[in-house]
Amino acid sequence: MKVLISGSHGLVGKALIKQLAGHEIYRLVRHYPDAPDQIEWSPERYSIALSMIEGFDAVVHLAGESIAEGRWSDEKKKRIRESRVKGTKLLGDALANLTRPPKTFIAASAIGFYGNRGDETLTEESKPGDGFLADLCVEWERTTAMAKEKGIRTVNCRFGIILDKEGGALAKMLPPFRMGLGGRIGDGKQWMSWIALDDVIAALKLMLETDSLRGPVNFVAPNPVRNEEFTKTLGKVLSRPTLFPVPAFGVRFAFGEMADALLLTSQRVEPARLVSEGFKFQYPQLEDALAHALEGQRN
Repeated sequence: MKVLISGSHGLVGKALIKQLAGHEIYRLVRHYPDAPDQIEWSPERYSIALSMIEGFDAVVHLAGESIAEGRWSDEKKKRIRESRVKGTKLLGDALANLTRPPKTFIAASAIGFYGNRGDETLTEESKPGDGFLADLCVEWERTTAMAKEKGIRTVNCRFGIILDKEGGALAKMLPPFRMGLGGRIGDGKQWMSWIALDDVIAALKLMLETDSLRGPVNFVAPNPVRNEEFTKTLGKVLSRPTLFPVPAFGVRFAFGEMADALLLTSQRVEPARLVSEGFKFQYPQLEDALAHALEGQRN
């Protein structure tokens, strides 16, 4: 296949490109191209050359401002929103106006769509929740409408917590846990829906290859855990104690609004669409997933 990828330098983008060896891969970049496999675009200026994105078989859109870096000031929230909504709308609208549009458009989203839902079991059929991230994800997914109307098979990947030592939530947890300073967050009862990076990439390849898959797909493992269990399991894998809980007020003091949206929120999400397609998870259990992610880095 001839595949165009945005966010190629991110955690998922880099891993996906490695696994698509043998295919013809091009990257969307926000600077003047300095390699033949690069195509310039500018979500900020709402600019992309249609002639450069003609004739691709698939487009995978993964770009977006990090939601876990720094406190959520009004300016930070604006950047988070614009990088996702404006960028996805630019790309979706551009694809819809091509003479030779791609067959498939795979666009990132997140389980933030569901908001804070306590012990409720959530599938792709569940309604959206409340709050900044839920509202963002709803708008984010709506920006793919033009591509869908054009007849492009469009998949909205609702990513859970992706486990990899090189980036994402796990990379941020590792320093205190390695020092034996890890512990549950708040009361530890909030559900965490996670997925190994290897399973993310395998599922993305399934999205590229399966014509029947379209619409929202939850990218999570089939066994979500409460924060307290996640904490104990990570400590076990690292052979470290987990005796230092962080009270909810402390998390809110340190991280502000982001604390409730990312660290204290409870989302018990099931991968219903992946399971119905017969997807086989390589790492369905948390301990195995963490051990694999941290292979060679324990102790």
